[in-house]
Amino acid sequence: MIPRVIDAKYIKDYTLYLRFSDGSDGEVDLEHELDGEIFEPLKDISYFKDFIVNQEFHTVVWPNGADFAPEFLFERLQVLA
Repeated sequence: MIPRVIDAKYIKDYTLYLRFSDGSDGEVDLEHELDGEIFEPLKDISYFKDFIVNQEFHTVVWPNGADFAPEFLFERLQVLA
């Protein structure tokens, strides 16, 4: 099954809280994943906060088209105890 992001909230710095369709949830720190031209604007925290959960792609997406595959986010999920 391909994981699907159904909810996302900004936590702090470059960390998002994500909830997946299978019920899994937790935090993902993306600070060290912002390499490349498409991710450069996300290094500005105010821009990083400006994401949506795209219902078609089932992941978080930024206004410039940057996104992370839901599988990638799921693999990096830090489940909260």
